[in-house]
Amino acid sequence: MNMRPLQTDLSVFNKIDFERPPVGVKYLFFRPPGIEQLSMDKNLAFCEMLKEAQLAKAPFYFSKENNETCVGKILLGMTDMEPFAEAGQIGPRLGMVQEARVNHNFYHHVPRFSKGIINYVAFAPLDKITFEPDVLIVTATPKQAEIVMRAMTYSTGEPYTSKSTIFMGCSWIYVYPFENGKVNYIIPEWIHGMTGRELFKPNTMLISIPYQWLQTVTQNLREIKLQFHTSKKEYLEEFQEILVDLAEKSKNP
Repeated sequence: MNMRPLQTDLSVFNKIDFERPPVGVKYLFFRPPGIEQLSMDKNLAFCEMLKEAQLAKAPFYFSKENNETCVGKILLGMTDMEPFAEAGQIGPRLGMVQEARVNHNFYHHVPRFSKGIINYVAFAPLDKITFEPDVLIVTATPKQAEIVMRAMTYSTGEPYTSKSTIFMGCSWIYVYPFENGKVNYIIPEWIHGMTGRELFKPNTMLISIPYQWLQTVTQNLREIKLQFHTSKKEYLEEFQEILVDLAEKSKNP
């Protein structure tokens, strides 16, 4: 967990006209050199730091010293969960789950870092990333998300998968991809905290690309078509043309 200088050419993401830039995230044991700390005056949830980074003029880092208004420090292993929360008492009060046992069960599924191994988290928008990110988080419309996810499967045949929970949604974009080495996507409108904080526009999708997949996705983005068809008519004509051509060639293989 060190600050390896950026080697991957991430400029290919500029081919897609994202309203908000992708954000590189780095998990660190030691304080990152040359990066300013998030202002102590900021009171943000972990999920809000993504939006903060998208609007930032420079990279910044978050630490245990900073204020955090939700479960971010718990997921990062910086602090322990309050016993009443661990007992599942919050979800029923919000009307989000039937009773405490359900809320408690979520915590068996939600990924968290082991205590004490993450002391700092660095954030940088696409054009300010100077380090190899541990995860690159993309904010996209469904149509833009299709392009990014297709870049994942284009050369691998890997299926699209999504994992999330109604609580602690930030874990599935920050922790799960890094810990499991899998590209993950979520719909913020399905996550209670992200919806309540009004972080994203309707029909937004978040895609988190871990470092294990970054080279594959960026290379494939250089090759794939950004758009296939402009109409149903064009789609059907192209598909029919391919079928006719293959049928003719199959007669004399």
